[in-house]
Amino acid sequence: MAVMAEVVSTTRAALRSPASQPPPAAVVKDADAEKLQFIEEMTSDVDAVQERVLGEILARNADTEYLSKYGLTSASDRATFRAKVPMATYEDLQPYIRRIADGDRSPILSGHPVSEFLTSSGTSAGERKLMPTIEDELNRRQLLYSLQMPVMNMYVPGMDKGKALHFLFVKSETKTPGGLAARPVLTSYYKSNHFKNRPFDANNNYTSPTGAILCVDAFQSMYAQMVCGLCQRQDVLRVGAVFASGLLRAIRFLQLNWEQLADDIEAGSLTPRVTDPSVREAVAGILRPDPELAELVRSECSKGDWAGIITRIWPNAKYLDVIVTGAMAQYIPTLKYYSGGLPMACTMYASSECYFGLNLRPMCDPSEVSYTLMPNMCYFEFLPMDAAASGDGDASQLVDLARVEVGREYELVITTYAGLNRYRVGDVLQVTGFHNTAPQFRFVRRKNVLLSIESDKTDEAELQRAVERASALLRPHGAAVVEYTSQAYTKRIPGHYVIYWELLTKGPASGTGANAAVDKETLDRCCLEMEEAMNTVYRQSRVADGSIGPLEIRVVRPGTFEELMDYAISRGASINQYKVPRCVTFPPIIELLDSRVVSTHFSPALPHWTPGQRSHSD
Repeated sequence: MAVMAEVVSTTRAALRSPASQPPPAAVVKDADAEKLQFIEEMTSDVDAVQERVLGEILARNADTEYLSKYGLTSASDRATFRAKVPMATYEDLQPYIRRIADGDRSPILSGHPVSEFLTSSGTSAGERKLMPTIEDELNRRQLLYSLQMPVMNMYVPGMDKGKALHFLFVKSETKTPGGLAARPVLTSYYKSNHFKNRPFDANNNYTSPTGAILCVDAFQSMYAQMVCGLCQRQDVLRVGAVFASGLLRAIRFLQLNWEQLADDIEAGSLTPRVTDPSVREAVAGILRPDPELAELVRSECSKGDWAGIITRIWPNAKYLDVIVTGAMAQYIPTLKYYSGGLPMACTMYASSECYFGLNLRPMCDPSEVSYTLMPNMCYFEFLPMDAAASGDGDASQLVDLARVEVGREYELVITTYAGLNRYRVGDVLQVTGFHNTAPQFRFVRRKNVLLSIESDKTDEAELQRAVERASALLRPHGAAVVEYTSQAYTKRIPGHYVIYWELLTKGPASGTGANAAVDKETLDRCCLEMEEAMNTVYRQSRVADGSIGPLEIRVVRPGTFEELMDYAISRGASINQYKVPRCVTFPPIIELLDSRVVSTHFSPALPHWTPGQRSHSD
């Protein structure tokens, strides 16, 4: 116990931040102390841990087809690996991944059998990327999950005295031609025995029954989780979802369905709209007639004022557990409005490729979130962004985890146990400091991502193709798109893409009549045509998940984009180097564009999407 006390004391000092002070070490439980000690051990000499991790990866994977091509053996060391193995993109690995997906079971990328594919929210040629994974990767993910609450308990004690209302969902999955499952990483985790058969953990006691979480129907799953969360409202100590947008979608669901929810709570029986037998059985153990609770739900939700609704319904909630970094930062003001200003905790940094690290100061302001990369998860390297941006980046410029510099930005490059070697993840990170010898990073952005509402990622090339495809509908009317830009509109839930078009029409056209040659029906169809051109993640979000609303085109009057350029030049932009931004976020520019809108149009239908489409491009 003396060792544990010393470890916890060390951890307390290291994790202490001016914004939120951890409680005294005496309140840390033995189980938490073991986890905190593990964090201290892993971060005390990250270079030694990294060398061991790479050695383990090479011992199991060096004889694979991919690494053998570069002359590696199981006896190869870090210097040989650095000298011989190049950086790789998804497109470089796609031929190997396709063979595995088609049923080739030889050791192509991994010395261990590929157990399934994790579908990335990133896309290649419009289709989800497939990330190979292996059975023991679940153990590493589970380990990182197990570290979150011991850290949180240092800042918010007593979380084991109640429950978490976390809106957790599975998504549809497919089979590759070779018979392997292809599904999102969280769907894989929730369907695993690690999650389904997990022992009781007071730190992770959810209001949502597992049967409700595992229902693939988004409405039934959300309805069941919401009614269970309402029934256990006094027990809820934290409210969350994976992404900020997911939590806001839950609030919107409550706005649309509170009357039916209240009726069900009053009667103690579930609406017939929930048909899944396993969901009904799971909810039956929680839902009981409660007229008093039903009246409270009606009273709070019928007021029309939804400010602070989270703390009004769940009065004991201490914080929101959501990711609000990167593209999710756009939702922070709305979350503050609905939560009455509850703190927002970003606890973990992960992707389909690998789970990376933890936020060791989870109660800090969202603008100050930094993640400590855990050196046992994979082998980390970093490409300085000045090299990456110039296009001159090569493997010789990669920097080890222990040798990054505070203040610099890097692109993350990883080598995983599952067989990704020097793989460019596409995340841009900035070093903010260190915990012991482990660097801490701020997530800056995804490379090349222009628009994002939730898990969708649309880059400039995709947007350009969508505009070109839709503008073909204008040609019979003698019109064309002369200029365009966009924004991710999140003031309503679900958010949606807004595309600003300035049209050029043949013949006399001026002022607000510039789009008169194009009828409303055609411009509405242009919205749908743009959506049909979007990648499969966008279309699934629209069709199956309902997490993105219909695309909107706002036609602006002629000359608007010249005004936009004039505004930029007045603020110091060079007239010789000015380019129209393809996405706008600066409020005065959005106000200028909106003040010049002459007509608005929405997609009149859902784009095409089916779960059975191939998960990689042919």
